[in-house]
Amino acid sequence: MRFDILTLFPSFFTENPYFDYSILGEAKKKRLLELKIHNIRDYSTDKHHKVDDTPYGGGAGMLMTCQPLFDSIEAVKNSQQKAYGEAGPVIFLTPHGKNWSQPKAEKIARKYKSIILLCGRYEGIDQRVREMMVDQEISIGNYVLTGGELPAMALIDSITRLIPGVLGNTNSSEEDSFSKKLGRKREYPHYTKPADFRGMKVPEVLQSGNHGAIEKWRKSKLS
Repeated sequence: MRFDILTLFPSFFTENPYFDYSILGEAKKKRLLELKIHNIRDYSTDKHHKVDDTPYGGGAGMLMTCQPLFDSIEAVKNSQQKAYGEAGPVIFLTPHGKNWSQPKAEKIARKYKSIILLCGRYEGIDQRVREMMVDQEISIGNYVLTGGELPAMALIDSITRLIPGVLGNTNSSEEDSFSKKLGRKREYPHYTKPADFRGMKVPEVLQSGNHGAIEKWRKSKLS
């Protein structure tokens, strides 16, 4: 899957090794994960590459302006259309959005070949961008961050691990917490060797070899 990320701070992604390790790093090597980073300032027609201004009606802070956002989103959508025949949804990371969830990640991983992630800064973006250019608004929790870059990383991680071929065992994602198979509940506890560590013992049922009893125990521990 291709993720186009629109940000004022490209180095947050280009100089961040997070996507080069473990499962995500392997996904990049297999070309199952592709990141394209776009600096919103590059699309500004202002001679100083200005991308923000004061809000009408007054108030604290600055707002990201329409022109560079409209132009950058349109350019990326055109690029995706040429590559895939259609552009993916534009997702704006904002505290105003709907809470991110496993079902949302599953839907995007299943439905799209590419998506566009818009990372806001300052006090936010001009409302006209939200109304005309954004398809979905997503929040990763009821708190405020300084920008949309961290939420964008969370979305990329949670979506990528659901792409076929990314995880070595497909059951790994099918039995994750909040998965459909587990009824959208939190996963059951896990134990490994030794069976007795400092007097803390692994439940006997998990050592019994009785798969029916183990399955029943695990279902009873979902929360």
